[in-house]
Amino acid sequence: MQGEATVAQDSSAGVRCDDPAEIGRRVQRLRAERGLTQRQLAEPAYTPAYVSTLESGKVRPSEAALRHLAQRLGVSFEELATGRPAELAAGLRLRLTDARRALATGAPEDAATLFRALHEEAVAYALPEERAAALLGLGDCLLESGELTGARDCFAAVERLLADEPLPRRVPAIRGRATAHLLTGELRYACYLLESTLDELDAAGLHDPDALLLLYTASIAPYMDMGAHARAAHAAELALALAPRVSDPALVAGMHRGVARTLITEGRIAEADASLAKAQELYRQLHIRTELAHCHWMRGYVHAQDGDLEQAESELRTARSILASKRAALFTEQVEVELADVLRRRGRAAEAEALLRPLLASGAVGDGAGEGAGALGAGRGAVHAGGAHRLLGLIAEERGDTEAAEEHYCAALSLLERSSAAGDLADLCRLLGDLLRRTGRVEAAMDAYRTGLGHRAAPGTTTLGPAPATPPM
Repeated sequence: MQGEATVAQDSSAGVRCDDPAEIGRRVQRLRAERGLTQRQLAEPAYTPAYVSTLESGKVRPSEAALRHLAQRLGVSFEELATGRPAELAAGLRLRLTDARRALATGAPEDAATLFRALHEEAVAYALPEERAAALLGLGDCLLESGELTGARDCFAAVERLLADEPLPRRVPAIRGRATAHLLTGELRYACYLLESTLDELDAAGLHDPDALLLLYTASIAPYMDMGAHARAAHAAELALALAPRVSDPALVAGMHRGVARTLITEGRIAEADASLAKAQELYRQLHIRTELAHCHWMRGYVHAQDGDLEQAESELRTARSILASKRAALFTEQVEVELADVLRRRGRAAEAEALLRPLLASGAVGDGAGEGAGALGAGRGAVHAGGAHRLLGLIAEERGDTEAAEEHYCAALSLLERSSAAGDLADLCRLLGDLLRRTGRVEAAMDAYRTGLGHRAAPGTTTLGPAPATPPM
């Protein structure tokens, strides 16, 4: 028994032991702390010589030997074998749940502090699954606070940690990375990430309902912004079909919120509002305040599309208040752009302009403004940055300042072309073309109209490859 050198692994608990040198040092430290001699630790089953050899790291102890030593030292088998205190992983998972709750109800930077501490602990005790969960939570925190590069890095790290796991395990991280690229303004790459993952799942026969629902729901926003409305509607149909097979209410709520966007485009305003109401109720029950704010935000958009500007303003102000209280900076700024649009349409252009100006970085229009931290621009909320410049152009044009209007339209055009936001681009090119035509520059106006028509033709087919395969439902 003394000379056993088999690989010590508790197959029932899935515990894989450290290398012999680490175990030896741990046994020696614990023995010294308890004031035991090697003979006292070894007897009656082993010899002092065996304990000496084990402490020097020259032998790998068997599971039976480790269990004997753990009992004599008054620690668990897992703690002696791995250095992890008993129930550490379970305790970490409980605290990860608490951190998730903190993110749902409080400020993202406060939750980020919790996730960073949990990640450090998971690294220290070599717990890869808990480490991945902490990084996933940290990535979500950074998304909310608008730190998009850091968020992408966290999600990519999760994918690396789970590289040997089945693909559905990596889908939340892939979805997070796609969302970060979407918020940056890289719509095509966001679509590529989501579509290639859907194709990979289908090719491997991994038709996991939760993973599929998450991917289809996430793909609706970039499809809509790119003008690929048919693909967005198809993704919404598939998400609706998957929902009865999904038990996670947060995933179902996200599905209802995503589907509402396609219903708005089809003019089905009442159905869109009903879908958002379902999502809101679920988010209230789950106490997820950021997503609840997103529902108010979209309901504001629904009312604006329906011409009810007073109700639209009320919903957008509610969304803005919730997001500001959570210090979700980027989302707050994006809501403010849409609120400014409603204010302008209500005849309060000065209020709208006062809201928009601080959202863009200081400096001349079109000089790359907006690329710094804390401001909308090419690397942070590019589509809404383009929307802010468009609104400032409209306000300038309405007060007769055609030069400022043209500068803002051109700044918006640069941002939207980089992001491939086809629908917004077409509308902007119409505004710029009309302005150029009114100021006597007919050839330049024709070029602007042609640019808009080029982006409007065959929505979704000029920038995207074949649609992903439809899974068996």
